[in-house]
Amino acid sequence: MELPSTLAPKPVPLALSRVVKPASTVARSSPACTWYTNTLLPLDSDHSWGAFTTELGWNDPGLFNQRNDQFYADYQAGTLDIHEYVRFASEAFCQRGPEEAAKAHAQFMREVIQPAIRPEALALVQKHKDAGDRVIIITATNEFVTRPIAKAFGVDELIAVELVRDANGWFTNEISGVPTLREGKVQRLQQWLTREGLDWADVETTFYSDSRNDLPLLERVNHPVATNPDNTLRAVALEKGWPILELFPKQ
Repeated sequence: MELPSTLAPKPVPLALSRVVKPASTVARSSPACTWYTNTLLPLDSDHSWGAFTTELGWNDPGLFNQRNDQFYADYQAGTLDIHEYVRFASEAFCQRGPEEAAKAHAQFMREVIQPAIRPEALALVQKHKDAGDRVIIITATNEFVTRPIAKAFGVDELIAVELVRDANGWFTNEISGVPTLREGKVQRLQQWLTREGLDWADVETTFYSDSRNDLPLLERVNHPVATNPDNTLRAVALEKGWPILELFPKQ
């Protein structure tokens, strides 16, 4: 999952997702926004969810783990086919239905996510809230997996991969609209700004990310922060003079 971004609003303050990043101090005459991606956790929530549901017996361990690991490697390499991955990663919980899926996710939060939430990550989000920033988590993970995680960080606004719903309102494993990956994050944030009656020039933006996949958005915001970055992002950050935040100890 990624870290959030932040915004400082015109008349009132605002704040941001796998995901999450801190906001800078901005004049309160213009909105400030902070966006995070999978940066707030020292794990990948999507990959961890797949491993967790396999332990529950929802997937064939040999086949699923091999494909799950390959998709994660593709993500790290910047070559992930997001549509193919979402079909694969969402199929099991979509088939289980809302009650069983919700029960499993609550167990996932207790056993996997909550123990991984670090005080320094919570402090980073709170720092932006205290500054009056609007905090948003923007992530390439689907909305079912990430919404409870955003709430655990006290973040109400989430921009995630949205899924098509069936006639009963339950999720399918097909993507709805623009997926929040690479350039898609820029597009989805533009859509969000438009809904808020804002444009990029109206807000002071900060974005935290650990992944090369987020370079399009990092290059678009006012204050990019490479957070526990992969090797490619670290090299770009050093070349461009972006700050590098080591939020967690190296594993």
